[in-house]
Amino acid sequence: MNLSDFNYYLPENLIGQKAIEPRDSCRLLVIDRQTKQITHRIFSDLIDILDNNIVLVLNDTKVFPARLFGTKETGGKTEILLLKQISLDSYSAIGKGKLKVGAVITFSPDFSGKIISIDEGEINIKFNKNGVALIEEIDRHGKTPLPPYIHSKARETDLRTQYQTVYAREKGSAAAPTAGLHFTDNLLNKLVNKGVEIEKVTLHVGLGTFKPVTDEQVVTKTLHSETFFFSEEVANRLNEAKRLGKKIIAVGTTSCRLLETLSDKEGIIHSGQGETKIFIQPGYRFKFVDGLITNFHLPSTSLLMLVSALTLSPNTSEKYKNFSDSLIGQAYHEAIKEKYKFFSFGDAMLVL
Repeated sequence: MNLSDFNYYLPENLIGQKAIEPRDSCRLLVIDRQTKQITHRIFSDLIDILDNNIVLVLNDTKVFPARLFGTKETGGKTEILLLKQISLDSYSAIGKGKLKVGAVITFSPDFSGKIISIDEGEINIKFNKNGVALIEEIDRHGKTPLPPYIHSKARETDLRTQYQTVYAREKGSAAAPTAGLHFTDNLLNKLVNKGVEIEKVTLHVGLGTFKPVTDEQVVTKTLHSETFFFSEEVANRLNEAKRLGKKIIAVGTTSCRLLETLSDKEGIIHSGQGETKIFIQPGYRFKFVDGLITNFHLPSTSLLMLVSALTLSPNTSEKYKNFSDSLIGQAYHEAIKEKYKFFSFGDAMLVL
């Protein structure tokens, strides 16, 4: 199995370019991985599909305006994409163009940063501000870190709302957990009133979102690291839900990575905080997650491999032959035929 096996052709006009309004009016492709039935619904239909035997696990990470545009000492323009804060005055980041250790980048007359180190394309930038003052400068001068395939003409003030889940709380992501963008407060309230349990975890989306996966990573089964926090209270409630026979549905691949990272072989989940490098691919046995709400992912990515794994052996009776003939491959073919919108501002999929 190679990464290139998970390739497919997507017409460019099917890449979602603007936020869907209202959020829960997007289309929802539903996959029953046992019967292999594929049905077409609307996201707000979750109120009819889910019941009090379901637990939804949401990622409450919050996107910050991580794109900074600045000027080098040579006068050249550059862009810095902040990934993760590593100290009161420093971030790991990705920089565009030629950058050298020691270079100073100016973002405003009194806001600048110095390149401290460069390692495999990732830089460490130290700012002339720290703590709350640094966060305020980033909020003031930063732009929403939309993926490169989205060419939105929306105002920055609107993008900061559109590219954010309604339940976002813990600031720290350089990209949105996009499966959650479809939820509205009203839909969440309706689900709770119906008896659906809602739990929240935190995993900050980082560097891996912007770096292509290598065949070496497929072989070693390790991926980019992402920081998480998972409370003991939530762990206890989820374990109790499992004991009662409820199904755990992860909202997004980020929630799924966290839940599978912290689950043991007996299917018990443990609280904790740290970083995960888990790479879920076909052949992986899911220990805790029973279903997934997700968007449609880019070709040849770890996210597409994760979704495929959930519908394949040892999690179902289907053996992996190739992506095109797999259940997820067929679902993607159906979504393209029916002109679903793909990627971050696209439609959604529910795998049960």
